[in-house]
Amino acid sequence: MTAKRPPPALDEDSLRELALRYVGRFATSRAKLLAYLNRKLKERGWAGAQPPAPDRLVDRLAELRYVDDRGYAVMKSAALSRRGYGARRVAQTLHADGIAPADREEADAQATNESWAAADRFARRKRIGPYAQARPDPKQREKAIAAFLRAGHSYETARRWIDAPPGEPPEPLD
Repeated sequence: MTAKRPPPALDEDSLRELALRYVGRFATSRAKLLAYLNRKLKERGWAGAQPPAPDRLVDRLAELRYVDDRGYAVMKSAALSRRGYGARRVAQTLHADGIAPADREEADAQATNESWAAADRFARRKRIGPYAQARPDPKQREKAIAAFLRAGHSYETARRWIDAPPGEPPEPLD
């Protein structure tokens, strides 16, 4: 059995190629790209003449609009809302992705506006509340409320959806 040869150490050109390949394949934020590049530097080492500067490379890619935190936040917010996640869960995900509060404003507003429709999609996907076959027993009700809360919805929204009789979705809150 032959040992696998380790990949060569990175230099400026290979680090730039790695970054371009990453942003070409994935929608990403500046913080996620920087974490990726730092991880690759740690794994493979550095062979360049100057010290590595992944933060300058990320800034340059953002300047060229290859990385756009505001656009990423809006896209990620819409995707999470379509999956049935509430505004709180969207905000937590964007924070974990390193999106600054100033870049999240439009995404947060979008998640708040879509929260009732997201709750509907969540209930439909989990087959709870008005999409259940029958009313839940108290233990199932608590589990369903907990699932709504983990998905980032408010307790009031969760309670209204869970307590809705089968076949009758609740009216939106105003």
